[in-house]
Amino acid sequence: MPAKINLTLKVGPPRSDGYHPLATVYHAVSLYDEVHATWAEPDDFVVSVSGEGADSVPLDDRNLAIRAAKLLARTQGPHDSLGVSLSITKAIPVAGGLAGGSANAAAALLACALLWDLDVSSEALRSLAADLGSDVPFAMLGGTALGSGRGEEVVPALARGSYHWVLAFGHQGLSTPAVYRRFDELNPTPPHPEVPAELMNALRSGDPAELGRTLVNDLEPAALQLQPRLRQTLEAGLDLGALAGLVSGSGPTCAFLVAGESEAVELSVALSAEGLCRAVRRVWGPVVGARVVA
Repeated sequence: MPAKINLTLKVGPPRSDGYHPLATVYHAVSLYDEVHATWAEPDDFVVSVSGEGADSVPLDDRNLAIRAAKLLARTQGPHDSLGVSLSITKAIPVAGGLAGGSANAAAALLACALLWDLDVSSEALRSLAADLGSDVPFAMLGGTALGSGRGEEVVPALARGSYHWVLAFGHQGLSTPAVYRRFDELNPTPPHPEVPAELMNALRSGDPAELGRTLVNDLEPAALQLQPRLRQTLEAGLDLGALAGLVSGSGPTCAFLVAGESEAVELSVALSAEGLCRAVRRVWGPVVGARVVA
């Protein structure tokens, strides 16, 4: 299951339930976590994690993949006879603004439904995904999609072409709630969020340069205040030839759009040499969402 970039993320004032209304365009990119599911004793739900940031991933009910498995068992199956052992191999950074936890939850839903041979519809899985988190439904869908509500209402976007990106991972993660709190402090009365028409026109054109001119993230100023060194990373990426750069989601990953694969190679090498970020990855998108691999 892939990571995501928000090509646009417009944020409104908090709702009565505490969530912020969003207008966003999700974009799935070729950076993947893997989730393997095997049978366990009834009512036994366990997870192990290896790879990128494994030490920072909780292994109890705070883990979205475990919560996904338990929710599926409770609502769709004979829960007292179901159990699972999940093994997650991570490449998506933890607390990086790339929805790695949501991707794990989406994969766990699909893997457990298949493992347990449940007769569950795609619509029911999407409903469970929305209950688990704002980004989980898109993690199941993939591609490029419009998100609304708190982000959980997703529909495919009319988009052409594919795009090459360079991702710069921050040295430390950023707490999504902390970023939203700082956003609220900076924006006491934000307007109702809407996806810019210019961005949708750019996606229909398939032109990376045109798309680059329309990228926007309302959470970026808050993320930059919490981690000021991210500004240096963004400036370096642009100076080194990126068409555009922005903080992905709540950060701290910086995503740089480039003209093509060769430009991605050049930027990744140059950006790594700057030493401003923990690691650099080249990716492309859009890619499909969570899927079963035999």
